[in-house]
Amino acid sequence: MSTVENASPSDDSAGAGETGIAAQDWATASASPQYRAAVVDLLGALAYGELAAFERLAEDAKLAPTLDDKAELAKMASAEFHHFERLRDRLAAIDAEPTAAMEPFAKGVDDFHRQTAPSDWLEGLVKAYVGDSIASDFYREVATHLDSDTRALVVSVLDDTGHGGFAVEKVRAAIEADPRCGGRLALWARRLMGEALSQAQRVVAERDALSTMLVGGVDGMAAGFDLAAVGEMFTRITKAHTKRMAALGLAA
Repeated sequence: MSTVENASPSDDSAGAGETGIAAQDWATASASPQYRAAVVDLLGALAYGELAAFERLAEDAKLAPTLDDKAELAKMASAEFHHFERLRDRLAAIDAEPTAAMEPFAKGVDDFHRQTAPSDWLEGLVKAYVGDSIASDFYREVATHLDSDTRALVVSVLDDTGHGGFAVEKVRAAIEADPRCGGRLALWARRLMGEALSQAQRVVAERDALSTMLVGGVDGMAAGFDLAAVGEMFTRITKAHTKRMAALGLAA
């Protein structure tokens, strides 16, 4: 995925002029039990998301029209699994049981994937590009308010696995070959947008530690990140989605 496609508006501010928790390392920040609980939740959600992404990409590879396409998705699935391993190992390193940390998020993630199961190869590509990018934007926004050690890990596991550019190339080529599929894929992408945003909102709303962190209610965590800022965050995510739709050649 290109820099423009993968960037979140908050990326530019990460690491600059930090205050509160964002200016601390893990050893210092984790002295707050509530902050520690929020990080365990965040890493658990990310870890299960990466594990599910691995499973989904491996499954989507069965829809691939060529062996080259199948191999490309297999490579991406391998990268997702490596991300999962890093998150799992980090949870263990901070004395959190990885399975227990992931468990609260399993049903929500599984429900999302069940409700948005692609019917063909192109829908699978659009889902990976649109759905995964929305989730990445959300977690990048959250990462700007984390301690420096946790932030570095989260940002690194959100690195693109190559699916962005691959999806854009294949989808644009398909629309050029058959313009009629553009309308169907645009509707599909809009549905994914709604489902992905709902999933992100549920992750925050259902976990007290995460929601408290995002509204700046724990020992000055995320200072200034109030409810209005949460709304602005989702507005930025929506704008980034519109840009990705344009990259695919689809109407937002």
